[in-house]
Amino acid sequence: MSLFGLGSRNQKTFRPKKNAPSGSKGAQLQAHIDATLGSGNLREAVRLPPGEDINEWLAVNTVDFFNQVNILYGTLSEFCTPSNCPTMTAGPKYEYRWADGVTIKKPIEVSAPKYVEYLMDWIESQLDDERIFPQRLGAPFPPNFQDVVKTIFKRLFRVYAHIYHSHFQKIVSLKEEAHLNTCFKHFVLFTWEFRLIDKGELAPLHDLVESIL
Repeated sequence: MSLFGLGSRNQKTFRPKKNAPSGSKGAQLQAHIDATLGSGNLREAVRLPPGEDINEWLAVNTVDFFNQVNILYGTLSEFCTPSNCPTMTAGPKYEYRWADGVTIKKPIEVSAPKYVEYLMDWIESQLDDERIFPQRLGAPFPPNFQDVVKTIFKRLFRVYAHIYHSHFQKIVSLKEEAHLNTCFKHFVLFTWEFRLIDKGELAPLHDLVESIL
């Protein structure tokens, strides 16, 4: 997260920061991300480094984006409450209901903070599952790895959509809008580079996404 110096008052992360997959490869790729982000060129920063494995690159970045959203939402957790946000919406036209296909098979309507909690718990369980995100260097990725990554990014996008539609004024008053915009731009460029989110899913922030691309 070297690019983004968040003030100490905002270091209320939603949950502990995840580390990139261990092994020298994960550390090398993390260093590459930090170095390219430091240059300020986000389009360059999202590209697959020459000679690298795409799944390794997706894995390290998935952890990174999870951490970014975690920190951003953490700054809002006292404002995004069940009374302020009784449903998980992204403007008047979009409402998200939660289902993970395992413990909750039929989508349920929950408050925004509950939805984000379910969502982050679910992502964390994917990241912690060594059969999906192998920690050992050279361990194979599962055949459905990219599908899992797509679902993770699709769900992380919903947190951004909710923040922009429901809490942007609060972000501005906290003087965090430049940070939010940079994080989201990085997120959009990465998902676009690797075609991780269907265009229809991006509809709640269509104009903002178009301005980035």
